[in-house]
Amino acid sequence: MDTSTLLRQVSIFRDLSEDDLADLSSRVRPRAVEAGAMIVSHEEKGDALFVIASGKVKVVLYGETGREIILSLLRAGDFFGEMALLDEQPRSANVVALEDAELLTLDRRAFRTHLASRPSTSLAVMAELSRRLRRADEVIGNLALLDVYARVARAIRELAQKQGEPAEGGLLIRVRPTQQEMAGLIGTSRETVNRALSDFARRGLLELPGKTMLVRWEFLNSGDEVA
Repeated sequence: MDTSTLLRQVSIFRDLSEDDLADLSSRVRPRAVEAGAMIVSHEEKGDALFVIASGKVKVVLYGETGREIILSLLRAGDFFGEMALLDEQPRSANVVALEDAELLTLDRRAFRTHLASRPSTSLAVMAELSRRLRRADEVIGNLALLDVYARVARAIRELAQKQGEPAEGGLLIRVRPTQQEMAGLIGTSRETVNRALSDFARRGLLELPGKTMLVRWEFLNSGDEVA
């Protein structure tokens, strides 16, 4: 897949003109990382945005006791580090490769040169930042207001809506997150996630063959009361 085609799949660049996208494509640089590598570190100076061409990464914070809090799991077509293009503040989280990954990087200087003649791109960036801020507010509200089973259920629905493919009876997630990854996303233990998934499967709301997950329509349409 060429660079312009990949960037077109990224929400922050989806609506750019062909000319704007071609200019941006000429400014990105490839970077390969191995599974387990720290791509960016919390509080280091940020100066680039990253687009995932292939692989999987996690955006994570670590508590003083070593507890891991996963803020997001990102795959091909997702991006991170966009705030570094707009300010010169330290990174707000760590990003770690969960698999070997191919990235495209866009540094601040290249981005600002692009913006000098193409201000429409800055509007796309601001719109995406607004969406992410709203999402962060929603996550905070979920942690405060929903019980654990309801948080697991909501995380599954969001994952299915983002990554699921239509299948008989529901949406199929071809590579589901590990139970530990889900636990980190919703602030609970792996054992609790295991109990919730087993309960949902027993009730016929999920099927969990191999590493896949079939999320049935009744689960997707049930709301938080499914828990």
